[in-house]
Amino acid sequence: MEEVKEWEVVELLKTTTDYFVTKKVDEARISAELLLGHVLSKSRLELYLHHNRSVYKDELDRFRALCRERIEGRPVQYIIGEQYFYGLRFFVDERVLIPRPETELLVEHALELLGMSGRGGSRDAKILDIGTGSGCIAVTMAKLCPELRVSAVDCSFEALEVARINAATHGVESRVTFIHADLFDELFGERLPVPSYDLIVSNPPYIPALEWETLEREVKQYEPKIALTTLKGLECYRAIVTQVTRLLVPGGKLCFELHADGTAAVSELMTVNGFCGITVSKDYSGHERIISGTFG
Repeated sequence: MEEVKEWEVVELLKTTTDYFVTKKVDEARISAELLLGHVLSKSRLELYLHHNRSVYKDELDRFRALCRERIEGRPVQYIIGEQYFYGLRFFVDERVLIPRPETELLVEHALELLGMSGRGGSRDAKILDIGTGSGCIAVTMAKLCPELRVSAVDCSFEALEVARINAATHGVESRVTFIHADLFDELFGERLPVPSYDLIVSNPPYIPALEWETLEREVKQYEPKIALTTLKGLECYRAIVTQVTRLLVPGGKLCFELHADGTAAVSELMTVNGFCGITVSKDYSGHERIISGTFG
């Protein structure tokens, strides 16, 4: 390491944040903190606890290279290769959707449907996660609940590779089975044991194609479109609801994350296909975000 001192942490953060603002980088301060923390191997809190720590030239060069990627629109989570979800660190890259805070509510609600709290608990049950992506839902539930057995399905081999990494990182690979299957394949259900599952959970693609151009640049350019959008926004819900009735045990639960405008349509799909006790929960912004029901 070179001994020439270039910057102190606090002044570098301020200068970078100001520059990000001029470049219209979303969450400029947080982006600067995460990127510098990644380079220095420190958390955001630790950066401020060591605010007068010197940043050396080689560190500064690495930091500036990451900042250039951020200015180009690449999400900070892909740059540093991680995103925290439900308090757990998950590896992410462009093969998978970046886990959102709203999806934590899906995990919390799913656990409550199993008679446990949002902190987890002990219950022997079988879960199916459809469209697992990074594995954030499946891995988190398995981590919190040591008796759960989880099947995690995705149509992308690349996404399943990322999910397997995360399962291994959190020590749950022996209780999470990863399955490559396409929801729209007529043989989808034949790849899964039936009837078997106490709970099926999914955060499917739900953004209608017409809304795609309204999304932020970094979403459109970097996140996998297949994980975000369908033609009308309802295709995956319809496919799941019509197929999972043969996969759930009597009294089994189905739990979805919703598009903010999708409540009525998804509720009708569930009701027509034999689900009762439909419950809807709102997210932190007051939007209807989670829907669940009981089969049979």
